[in-house]
Amino acid sequence: MPPVSACLSDMNATVETHPLPPFLPANARLLMLGSFPPPRARWKMDFYYPNFQNDMWRVFGLVFFGDKDYFVEAGGKAFKEGLLREFLADKGVAISDTAHKVRRLQGNAADKFLEIVEPVDLAGLLARIPLCQTVMTTGELATDTLLALMPSETAKPKIGEYAETVFGGRNLRLYRLPSSSRAYPLALEKKAEAYGRFFREIGLL
Repeated sequence: MPPVSACLSDMNATVETHPLPPFLPANARLLMLGSFPPPRARWKMDFYYPNFQNDMWRVFGLVFFGDKDYFVEAGGKAFKEGLLREFLADKGVAISDTAHKVRRLQGNAADKFLEIVEPVDLAGLLARIPLCQTVMTTGELATDTLLALMPSETAKPKIGEYAETVFGGRNLRLYRLPSSSRAYPLALEKKAEAYGRFFREIGLL
């Protein structure tokens, strides 16, 4: 049965397929899941969280290096994609999104105007990262989309906390962290504190 949002959507809106392959280092112990990339016109690199107004990579810079601009190119207009890929591969951090196909109901990047047409193949992702037992979502839509794929008794974690479940025979901890979008009302430093606690708890910091 289609989601309620489908009844309210513009069915003439183009269905977009996720434009990026999942980033899946073989040593990954953490899978980070967002919702879906912004329109390509907003991109500053061909990688996850490409919008320069999104603070995910500034949060990572603060948490791991004490410098919000560690992953920012000189001149402050783009991210250092190569450095990000190397760092994430070294740390064992995989990244994908919870949606594989969407409709943009307003043509923008806002989660509240995304209709999920097809979720990610989570079983397929996890099969490629056999060491991973931690999944982290950023934002409400990503969290809700992930939970829809989980056993019905799986609890929805509070922000900064986790729920435990079993998926495909694998024990998982599902963490929920603050959104890195600037629309989320929390200062960059406070977001970095939350992410720092998380990375320490799972042994990556």
